Amino acid sequence: MKQLIIDRFEGKFAICEDKEQKYFAIEVEELPQGAAEGSVLEITNEGELQLNQEETQARRERIAAKQRKAFNRT
Repeated sequence: MKQLIIDRFEGKFAICEDKEQKYFAIEVEELPQGAAEGSVLEITNEGELQLNQEETQARRERIAAKQRKAFNRT
């Protein structure tokens, strides 16, 4: 299963990045409900997009911890 991360929104497109740092433009109307910048999407074998809420939350927590460490905040 392939994972994409929503990097940003540009007009009617979500610009997503995969683990090889390749970018893809996906129309916003094709995104699953609740998708936002930083969300982790999975592409099923059937080609459907699914929001992986657990991985999205874990990713946000890792980023927040790195920011706290970088700015010496505990």
